Formats: sequence, C-alpha cells, structure tokens
Amino acid sequence: MTWLRFDATLDGMTWRSDMCVKVRDDIIERVLPLSELADGIQTRHIPAAITPGLFDIQVNGGGGVMFNNDPTPDGVRRIADAHRCAGTRFILPTVITDQSDVMERAADAVLATVGTQGILGIHIEGPHINPTQKGTHNPDFIRSLDQHTWGQVEKLRIRKVPVLLTLAPECVPAGTIRRLDRMGVVVAAGHTAATASEFAAAVQEGLRGITHLFNGMPAMTSRAPMITGAAINSEVWCTIIADGHHVDPSMVRLAIRSRPREGRTVLMSDAMSTVGGPETFELYGETIQVQNGCLINKLGSLAGAHVTLAEAVRNSMHFADLTTTEALHMAAVAPFELMRIPPMKYEGARIQDVIWRQ
Repeated sequence: MTWLRFDATLDGMTWRSDMCVKVRDDIIERVLPLSELADGIQTRHIPAAITPGLFDIQVNGGGGVMFNNDPTPDGVRRIADAHRCAGTRFILPTVITDQSDVMERAADAVLATVGTQGILGIHIEGPHINPTQKGTHNPDFIRSLDQHTWGQVEKLRIRKVPVLLTLAPECVPAGTIRRLDRMGVVVAAGHTAATASEFAAAVQEGLRGITHLFNGMPAMTSRAPMITGAAINSEVWCTIIADGHHVDPSMVRLAIRSRPREGRTVLMSDAMSTVGGPETFELYGETIQVQNGCLINKLGSLAGAHVTLAEAVRNSMHFADLTTTEALHMAAVAPFELMRIPPMKYEGARIQDVIWRQ
C-alpha cells in the first residue's frame, strides 16, 4: 500500500494541489486531502497531474474497428480497449450517417455494454444533417428526422443511456430540439449551414453543443457570422478537433481564447479505426488511408481523424498556450458537463489510467 501526492488532482470540477491518493496493487482505494492523512504516514510525490480519466465524446472507431461497420457489443468493446490503451478512459461510441438498421444495431450494442469498459453512452452523428455540409457522410443516407430515430432515442433514454445527437437545426421542424431536450437527449449542431439567427432559435429550444467547430459548417465573415461565429460567441459547449489538420492551430487558439464563458470548449478526437489499428479501413465501401497524419479518401478529402484524445490535449497546449490543467479541463471536465454526466470517481481505477504526464 502506498500514498501518493501529485502536482494537481482533479477533485470533481476543481483542481487541487493538497490531495493524496492511496494505492494498493496499482488500484486506487481512496483520495483525500493531505490535512486528513493520519500522522506518521509518508507520501511519495509524483510530478504529474491526475484526473479520473479523459472522456472522448466522438469515437467512430479504434483497434481496426469502425463502429458503423461493426455495430455489435464486441465491436464496441474492441474500440473502447484501443482508446484506453491510448490514454482515454471513457468514450461515446459514435455511429455516423448510415442505413436505419445500422443505427438500430449500434443502439443495441451500446445498451448491451454501457457502464462497462468506459462506455458511457452513444453519439449519433447524423443522418439528420444538411447535405451541403455532409463532409465524408454518405448523402444517400441523409434523411429527415423520422420515427425510426425517435424510436431508437426513446429506447436508449428509457434505460437512461446518455445520448448525444448531432443534427442540422435548420433541417428539423421547430420544436424538435425542445422535445429531444425534454427527453434528456443532448442535442448538438453539426454538419449544418445554419445562420446565426437559426442557431439562436435552436439554443432557445435547448441546443446544448456544437460538433467539431469549423468543420462541417460555413465560414464566418464580418457581415455573416453564421453558426460558426455565433457558436464561438455563445455559451454552448463547442467541441473541436485539435489534430492540426481539421482546424489550423491558430484558429484553435482563436476559438478557445474567444469564448465568453471559460470551460465551454471540449476536445474530441473524431477518431477512426486507425487509432490502435491498421492505417487503412473501409467506409461506405471506400478505402480511407492515413497520409501524413491525415485520413484521406479517394478525393483527397479529410475523412475523420487519426488522433487520440491525449494527443489532442497536448496539441491544444501548444496551439493555444494552455496550462496542463486548462487543457485537461477540455477533455476531463467539460465533456461530462456537456453530457450532464456526474464526475467520475477515482476509487477502483488503475493508477496508470488516471496519471497525466507531459
């Protein structure tokens, strides 16, 4: 049994420097303030920070598995294992625009695995998006929000499974976001061409987040901020891909530093199966491959990201000149806040899963 103390310990939503951790056989048994430690107990200092774990809310694949291609409990577990090996303890497996049965099988896979191996819920990205901002999503499967999607979401929420649903707010009827929000679904805008006013109306209905800011949305200009500029200037949670390819590093810095409310920017990976797996995979029957750190389709366009959340944290520190705790906040605190999931506890975790080293 060993007592350890770290430079910074995330206690709920607060970073503290006065905490110590009891570890036995590499498993955390207790976390408490140094002032409560019994007299005579020696602690060992570790020059690092600890957090209950990084939480990636957009994981399309990992370990050679794409969730869309293998929407099964085994597929989800293999994805989660690959990301845990890369430093991410918690994930939302993400199913993107596809046929209805793929969404249904993905929902069932998460229902069978949620609460295990760091699987905290599901992210359904599309198919209710704007075709003009489809990115790598297959336009053949883009459709209006239908009864099938309502059925899958209701099935998940009845079991209290956290659901993040990315849609284009301008492509759904008025009142849709309000209804989803009342069900407990976290609604994010993504792959959208919404104007600033359409975004504002969606926020009034309960829109809570933005999926991969800048990507899959129109550029802002001096006279037309569009959803991009409006989102940066809002208090919703904005996710961003800090891989150095999807968004220029200077724009990552601009977005993070320009937010009116601190702590409302969320790092996510948008990782594909190449994280912990082979450098090529199939998506919609097309081969995607890693080229110079990017995932490229046959047209030379970006098709997801080849980055881990831990790498995104380190990149954000460099891009935006952030402290360790500022960067970790975007990957270990803000995602839980966005998803309305209580902070995770240390007890029972492996010590190697919670240590953050530069």
